[in-house]
Amino acid sequence: MLALDIQNLVKRYPSGTEALKGVTLQIPEGAFFGLLGPNGAGKSTLIHCTTGLARPTSGSVRVFEHDAVNHYQHARSGVGLAPQEINLDQFLTVEQVLDYHGGYFGMTRRERRARAGELLEAFSLTEKREDFTRFLSGGMKRRLTLARALMHRPPLLILDEPTAGVDVELRLELWRYIERVNVEGTTILLTTHYLEEAERLCDRIAFINHGSIITEGSVGEICDHFHVATLEDAYLRLIGRDELSRA
Repeated sequence: MLALDIQNLVKRYPSGTEALKGVTLQIPEGAFFGLLGPNGAGKSTLIHCTTGLARPTSGSVRVFEHDAVNHYQHARSGVGLAPQEINLDQFLTVEQVLDYHGGYFGMTRRERRARAGELLEAFSLTEKREDFTRFLSGGMKRRLTLARALMHRPPLLILDEPTAGVDVELRLELWRYIERVNVEGTTILLTTHYLEEAERLCDRIAFINHGSIITEGSVGEICDHFHVATLEDAYLRLIGRDELSRA
């Protein structure tokens, strides 16, 4: 089964800007898939169309065979989103953030309490459970954002720059947890500007630029496509900056 099936997706804004130009992308259930591209390439727009935050101009998006455009509720229940921008309610405690999120997805009070406890422990947030989010460090907020995305046990987890702005130690901790979640069966779609992150975590990678998928495959297949030796050089060729290559 496909976790995410995007066909000929177009997103055109009233200004005339075409953020997505007929994107087709298929991610199998259980995959760890990376979506790489420069700022403005269309990554966030694709995620917004998948999660119901934006409505496509044309094309289709299906999440585990549920229509994410016309039957948003069923599709959205299968997706956990950790957005690039931290969007925690500063007037809620850490535990309340998880509890309220579980409630939105129909979890019972007992289920919410048990799941929140698991995630607080997994992300080393147990001692912060009664702290208001506005008092958390940047790293702690990033942990909580990821924990919130996992609260309702979504089969598809979308991570939009999940380690942006965190230190090396926390990045490695998050990598380890994300890998474990994937091994346990969760399909993951990752966007990142850290190429080493994509190389370590992802089974397959797609390059997107100017609203179109340029190439897709394993790291080796992408390097072959651009006739280079490393993913970094492939990315530099994608954005037209070959002169920055360390090769």
